[in-house]
Amino acid sequence: MRLTAQAWLLGKHIRHHPSSHYDARPEGMEIDILVVHGISLPPNQFGGNYIDALFSGTLNSNIHPYFADIVNSRVSAHVLIRRDGEIVQYVSFLDRAWHAGFSQFQGRERCNDFSIGIELEGCETIPYEPIQYLRLAALIRVVQARWPAITAEHIVGHCDIAPTRKTDPWASFDWTHLRQLLNN
Repeated sequence: MRLTAQAWLLGKHIRHHPSSHYDARPEGMEIDILVVHGISLPPNQFGGNYIDALFSGTLNSNIHPYFADIVNSRVSAHVLIRRDGEIVQYVSFLDRAWHAGFSQFQGRERCNDFSIGIELEGCETIPYEPIQYLRLAALIRVVQARWPAITAEHIVGHCDIAPTRKTDPWASFDWTHLRQLLNN
């Protein structure tokens, strides 16, 4: 896995699905945190193209009752790691994806301005797959090579930057395992 000059991932198991839900980062903004998220659409169900549709603004609200509440959301992440290990990139890492919402990290608000958002296909009650941790660790290494300010202390969950409104990637995410992989 490697990054192009335009900060798109290339390699095996990587697919691009560009989203229009992004904009430019503020001028001179240093990228220095990586935010891990969890998502499943519909909730607690895996597979399908619903996450791609949500992040590209093409979600059909008639497919599932839950979608009626989120169909007009203008959200995205830089990357999704699916349960089978496929990596889908929606937004260049150079641009600001809309993944964090109202958020704060170390006293700085608007985390989208200075973060990379990585979604993992998962839910609160089912453990993430081993391949997802392996791909996440490999992705983090590639990102850290380009943005060394993203240290271990700057890899956080959505719950850490928006604790009053978000709980993902939930207790089903094994932070200890991820840190072990990153230290090997």
